[in-house]
Amino acid sequence: MAKKVIAADNGPKAVGPYSNAIEVDGFVFTSGMLPIEAVTGQVVGGDIKSQTEKVLENLQIFLKSAGTDVSKVVKTTVFMTNLSDFANMNEVYAKVFCDTPPARTTVQVVGLPKGVMVEIEAIAKK
Repeated sequence: MAKKVIAADNGPKAVGPYSNAIEVDGFVFTSGMLPIEAVTGQVVGGDIKSQTEKVLENLQIFLKSAGTDVSKVVKTTVFMTNLSDFANMNEVYAKVFCDTPPARTTVQVVGLPKGVMVEIEAIAKK
């Protein structure tokens, strides 16, 4: 099994000792994407909708760098700090995953890195 680190010059840098995405055996596994602006490294968006938009934008950057896209995502995990924001997150999510949406797990957590409201990870087929 050979692992390939997926880098994206236009994507945010990891906020810890991990890779943003790894390719192995025809699949791409992303780390949890945060609503971080690549250039500044700062959190963007003051509400769940704008943060979800940025998270999904960052996710798409790394999928594209790996040679795949959201249409090939088979599973996502959404971490939220407040499930009362679920409908608003879901509204934005549905715009990106509109055709044959992937399997998904959504969980509420006590906190996320950098104090963000949402984090999304994905598994995609190449």
